[in-house]
Amino acid sequence: MNKQAEEIIEHLALEPHPEGGFYKPTNASDEVLTADPVMDKFGAERRLYTNIYFLLRSEDISHLHRLRSDECWYFHSGSGLTIHMIHPDGRYEEVSLGMDYKNGAVPQYTVPKGTIFGSSVNCEDSYALVSCMVSPGFDFEDFELFTQEELLKDYPDHGEKIKKLAYEKLPE
Repeated sequence: MNKQAEEIIEHLALEPHPEGGFYKPTNASDEVLTADPVMDKFGAERRLYTNIYFLLRSEDISHLHRLRSDECWYFHSGSGLTIHMIHPDGRYEEVSLGMDYKNGAVPQYTVPKGTIFGSSVNCEDSYALVSCMVSPGFDFEDFELFTQEELLKDYPDHGEKIKKLAYEKLPE
């Protein structure tokens, strides 16, 4: 395990996330969105936005999942990471998040709502510390984790990535 990653986890009081990695909610909008055409699909009130710290170590995987909101990722430190996405139309895409801009990395990226995605750290014995902002705000009711079996039925062309990034069996 990377010593600096462990120090950050302890210092920021990060907890294990069901998708993998470690997180801590940092703040949320005081403004609450109520029933309107945008919110009708949620069936409940949501904060305008929510923020978390998220840390992924090299030995961790952010397993494939989907949100009902856009999620903006902001790189802070460590090595870069790759955001793996299966778009609603079935297209696979990778985005490198980090500061290695000479090799195509970007320090900020927004994963569109409804996209199945996960992430992995690009370098061995390292980590990536990011912040994620979800709008409308995150609620675990809007969070879907997937098994390999579920995804392979709909996206057989992405079998190699799915086997690497999705759970065989969902955690209890």
